[in-house]
Amino acid sequence: MQSEQSDYERYKREIYRIGWRVQYRAKKLRKSECPIYEFNTMGVSFTEESDLKITLQQLMEELSEKDREILLSIYVKGYTETELAKIYNMSQQAVNKWKRKTIKRISQTPISMH
Repeated sequence: MQSEQSDYERYKREIYRIGWRVQYRAKKLRKSECPIYEFNTMGVSFTEESDLKITLQQLMEELSEKDREILLSIYVKGYTETELAKIYNMSQQAVNKWKRKTIKRISQTPISMH
């Protein structure tokens, strides 16, 4: 009886650990940014896509080197904010704040169409 109880407790703990890992991975995936290469451009015409690329290039040129590198690392290279925090020796919250400020600045930048 004691052996059955200890086996039951061991399996129960192991199932709990597996469930925790699955929940943790799901939460990590929900929080991660969508890299630009996973962005679906189906349904967008070639000229619209080209215009978007030119506009994006113009906006990126307006940014400082660090702003540009953080955005490229998150949206193109697929880094997480936590990974960038370790690289830049700052907190994850600081990376998030930097990213949000940069995106806000970009969204308020007037775009010149040539």
